[in-house]
Amino acid sequence: MSTFEEHRSLLAGVAYRILGSVADAEDVVQEAWLRWSRVDEAGVDDAKAYLVRVTSRLAVDRLRWVKSRRESYVGPWLPEPISTAPDAAEHAELAESVEMALLVVLETLSPLERAVFVLREAFDLPFAEIAEIIARSEPATRQLARRAREHVREKRPRFDVDREQRRRMTQRFVSAAAEGDLDTLIAMFADEITMVTDGGGKARAALRTITGAENVGRFLLSIGRPVNFARFLASVGVARSEGISFGSAVLNNAPAIVLSAAGRVVSVISLEVSEGRISTIYLIANPDKIAHLEPTASEAG
Repeated sequence: MSTFEEHRSLLAGVAYRILGSVADAEDVVQEAWLRWSRVDEAGVDDAKAYLVRVTSRLAVDRLRWVKSRRESYVGPWLPEPISTAPDAAEHAELAESVEMALLVVLETLSPLERAVFVLREAFDLPFAEIAEIIARSEPATRQLARRAREHVREKRPRFDVDREQRRRMTQRFVSAAAEGDLDTLIAMFADEITMVTDGGGKARAALRTITGAENVGRFLLSIGRPVNFARFLASVGVARSEGISFGSAVLNNAPAIVLSAAGRVVSVISLEVSEGRISTIYLIANPDKIAHLEPTASEAG
């Protein structure tokens, strides 16, 4: 295995956490490989540190560019979901650093704050090394880290980390939604529940965050109605007759519902659970964000 391939997974993890986008992370890793291919390896004392430094700088530069595009994004912007199987090699801290709720909060940081937070909190790099990566003094880097931690602590929602509980809640949610049982749905929701839907102007979705148990419940049932569901499928280029199915997967370190049709994923739903009730629902339908996911073994819809 080449030196670069040995560290590719790590570099992809760094880039994804800084960018929140699988496609952008892949582009950054490819650019890092191109730069590495022009380097004399014999002159590099620590290949891993060198590659992390290059990848991080490229990711920060790309984040500055994509942030301007996200300002004109149609509707709410959510990170691209990634598969995190239970047997993934990453340790717990790394797995937690791709939770959807955390990535949503990281999106509100400046590019430098986000890079410092990721490199320090997820990968435990020394401040001196991070300072070199972002071309800032060590005191300035520590200040960025402190600001980022405080912001994340203030904004990050609290939710239960028990995966089995979240899996059971996800199953109950699917059953209630499929049966059109509004009362059961509302009983599962926290009073201040929020639902964020990301269609990016390429799939039918709410253009604003939906709040309140009854509003969220009614929205979910409305999109499940045959006429509205058919319109949603048409918006992503799928005919209603093309084999609709629901499956489950572990995405961003949490159970998720995967809706597939015509051999591809057309929507992903992820739930955050707090004190035994659903506190946040994320629905991603922008086809550009879920094209890399594989349809799961499923139950016909």
